[in-house]
Amino acid sequence: MPARQRRIGVIGSSRSSPEGARLAEAVGGLLGRAGAILVCGGLGGVMEAAARGAAAVGGLTVGLLPGTQAEDANPYIALPLPTGLSYARNILVVRASQALIAIEGSYGTLSEIALALALGVPVIGLNATYEDPKIRRAGSAQEAGSLALAAAGEAG
Repeated sequence: MPARQRRIGVIGSSRSSPEGARLAEAVGGLLGRAGAILVCGGLGGVMEAAARGAAAVGGLTVGLLPGTQAEDANPYIALPLPTGLSYARNILVVRASQALIAIEGSYGTLSEIALALALGVPVIGLNATYEDPKIRRAGSAQEAGSLALAAAGEAG
């Protein structure tokens, strides 16, 4: 039986800065090349940039959408999953991921980080996301991807 693919969540601002979008796209590409499944909220900003990076290298992208319409997903989401849960879908993003990479963000991202830390899901912070001693800091997209992939491998 083949090993299951690692599932890495990428969370962050729905209106990312140009630098945040660049980093998210690089992270997505790195995860896609590593054969990981990219899990995100499926909309714009960091989510779209990460999905674009993963899709560009043939990676699988999953979007857990806050609304009820699959068509709301950004064009790089291969598997849009409408939840109709609004922000409550954040728990699904966390539970579906073996590790999270947080890039920038606002209150939605903060809720995902808090849920992940409370549930023991490793969080890697990149580019001015929230500060907490439990968040592993990364200085580059490469380092963030490597830390997340290693943490997901440890999670099994």
